[in-house]
Amino acid sequence: MHPKKIIITGGHVTPALAVIDFIKRTHPDTEIVFVGRKYNNNRENTESFEYKEIRRRSIKFHHLVTGRLTRSISLQTITNLFTIPWGFAQAWQLLHSEKPDMILSFGGYLAVPVALVASWVGVPVYTHEQTIHPGLANQKIAGIAATIFISFPESANFFPKGKTVLTGNPIRESVFQTKKNVSVPSGLPCIYVTGGSLGAHAINVHIEHIIRDLVSSYVIIHQTGNISEYNDYEHLNRIRSTLPKDQQERYIIKTHIEDDEIGAIFQLCDLVVSRAGANTFFELIALKKPAVLIPLPLAAFDEQRKHAHILSEAGAAEIFEQDRPSNDLARTISKILTNRETYERAYQNLTKTYGTEATRRIVEELFPKSSI
Repeated sequence: MHPKKIIITGGHVTPALAVIDFIKRTHPDTEIVFVGRKYNNNRENTESFEYKEIRRRSIKFHHLVTGRLTRSISLQTITNLFTIPWGFAQAWQLLHSEKPDMILSFGGYLAVPVALVASWVGVPVYTHEQTIHPGLANQKIAGIAATIFISFPESANFFPKGKTVLTGNPIRESVFQTKKNVSVPSGLPCIYVTGGSLGAHAINVHIEHIIRDLVSSYVIIHQTGNISEYNDYEHLNRIRSTLPKDQQERYIIKTHIEDDEIGAIFQLCDLVVSRAGANTFFELIALKKPAVLIPLPLAAFDEQRKHAHILSEAGAAEIFEQDRPSNDLARTISKILTNRETYERAYQNLTKTYGTEATRRIVEELFPKSSI
């Protein structure tokens, strides 16, 4: 039997990369092709995160341009409608030239034309839903998918029972690996503050307000992002330079956390302060890290608050609404670190419901006769 060829596409890039890395390791003869956005904005030539990561893995990348359907009507909606046929034309040409054995989608509007065209030409489609409330794209794709993988048991009601499999969300391998040492002062609790790859200005502002109190008792690793509109990294670095020398050493600021650093940082930290996206949710469970979760107010279907509520109800994390005073955040951090072991133990029950073996389970479904 010839080696399989699989096209992977979709908007949730982190779980897609986790599955790609697992397939490359366990099924090295499988040819992987990725369909996504080469640029962050089609009018600009700034390369996207997914393009950089896929090319770094020496995987063939196809740039696809298409429109997206939205629940609201605007000028952009009308523009999108005219772009959708072009997306289907590109998908048709792509499927004809690549002739894949299967499609694995990770949701998002880019995956829709690829998945639908694949179904028309008889190529089986598999899709993974990362979020607790599925988006329009995956609800469309689910109708033609052979199997739908879901992260949250709560999202099962949106999909047909007979072909829906609860796997959890694939987790990047790097969070478990210490590839590169990160040096921090010893003897104090360590807090990892992150707003995701782009950073979160609201979180950065809170940290700015309380940083002098925090570094008097803790080591802070702060991933700020570097959105030019706010220049948070430069601003916070100036504040850092005004701190006493020993406190400067306790405040480590980075615009981004590299893949070879994240495992060491998670190993070092006693507490995570972050948004509450699905990737964060499952990484916290896998690593059993207490957290202060600051839900993004504008997240689709308020999904971040739902994620945070699950961890909070279990006793593993605390929710902090970003419009509260910064001093309340400092008090919440102190509360958790004073009772850290209690929060860590709370994760034991969560791992039974929200599995951390999603990557393996998905690949086993895709390659059922193989031993992994």
